[in-house]
Amino acid sequence: MTTPTKPAGPPTGQVPESLSPPAPAEGPLPKDHTQAILETTKLVAALLKRSGPPFALAGSVAAFAHGLPARFQHDTDFCVRPEDADAAIKALEEGGIVMRRAPEDWLVKGRSGGEEIDLIFQLARRPVSTELLERADVKAVDSVWMPVLAPTDLMDSKLAALCEHYCDFGDLLPMARMLREQIDWARLDRTYRQEPLPDAFLHLLEGLRVIDRRDTAGREEK
Repeated sequence: MTTPTKPAGPPTGQVPESLSPPAPAEGPLPKDHTQAILETTKLVAALLKRSGPPFALAGSVAAFAHGLPARFQHDTDFCVRPEDADAAIKALEEGGIVMRRAPEDWLVKGRSGGEEIDLIFQLARRPVSTELLERADVKAVDSVWMPVLAPTDLMDSKLAALCEHYCDFGDLLPMARMLREQIDWARLDRTYRQEPLPDAFLHLLEGLRVIDRRDTAGREEK
């Protein structure tokens, strides 16, 4: 009677085929989403600079321009005055960007290179004004110079967006830590003292010692 033999295993040092990781799929590598948003941002800024209406970069790309790590959302945001909206839309359309009206009456949307663009006429629940745009800092964004919302206005826009359906301090806290010396906290305190969610964030910053009580009007210890 013959003795049954064990099935031959893999050579010593080799992983059985059933346990090996799958081979990589064929095809191009995924697009760098961060760089794609930067390229779209640079294109929009170049078109707006060429056409002339005043504007400023806003949102997560503006935060990046001020030195925060690149944690972009799903689009790039630009502020223009309501009276310049038509001129800005025309400039972007002539540059090959597809623009479309949004359900909201305070912005229009565009798309270029697969990336979304928001052209905003109202920020922090107030129309974009000449004063807001004049306070913008000119910064290099991936080698292209453009006006970028000032740190206080950028934080203002983030606080104004807080609501019962969106109350995420995760993006606000790193911004507050990095830009705290450049932000007018007293102004923000006066603006949001009666708003529960922004006011709660300011209290959190005090508790974490990101800002001092002397930095905010109305909170100074007697």
